[in-house]
Amino acid sequence: GVSGTSVEKNITLDRAARIELSCRLDNKYSHLKSLQVTWKRGNETIRHMNKTENSWSIQLRILDNSNLGGYSCTLKGEEEISAMFHLQPKIEGKEKPIVSYEGDTAVMICKSFGYTPIAWTWYMTNGSEQIAINDSLLADKYVINRLSANVTHLKILKLTKEDDGVYWCEAAFELGKSKGKLKLRVLSLMVPLKPFLAIVAEVVILVTIVFVYEMYSKKKEKSA
Repeated sequence: GVSGTSVEKNITLDRAARIELSCRLDNKYSHLKSLQVTWKRGNETIRHMNKTENSWSIQLRILDNSNLGGYSCTLKGEEEISAMFHLQPKIEGKEKPIVSYEGDTAVMICKSFGYTPIAWTWYMTNGSEQIAINDSLLADKYVINRLSANVTHLKILKLTKEDDGVYWCEAAFELGKSKGKLKLRVLSLMVPLKPFLAIVAEVVILVTIVFVYEMYSKKKEKSA
């Protein structure tokens, strides 16, 4: 990392696991000597760590929410360098885009694995901004259902082209938040009709050609 700043990394888990967190000093800081290294979870110091050359690590057994949260390692000497790990549950959204048509209804689903969220929040993307969806204020447009503690549904009614875009579901836990990403594509009703209309156009052209040819043939016979 860089002196005076903290490197951050998010780690998502979908089940109980044993993990190792490791901080390795960048080669450009290898000249630093007599370093004091401290690992913490929040404000609580972790005493047991493993050390190799320019690297310090801790072993964790993640069983439930109480083991989640922020873990940090700080190296103090001539300079101070730190890194922060954010352990959070895995949230699953549908990876493939959800495709629907104007006027229809779309349903998006998010699930939390292993841990039960305190609350769910849905967001829609407006440019670079994420706007929380309030279904009580927009009851004719959005319906949010929490079918179980670990599953949430967002139903979007009367789809328009403006509903096309990226949506996020956010699960809040005691020690942090985690997000899942979903994409919605809203197509015009003309899209499925295009192949049919193309065939109709071809038939009309062929019928017109045949009709013109017949008229030309009859006119030629009369002239003869």
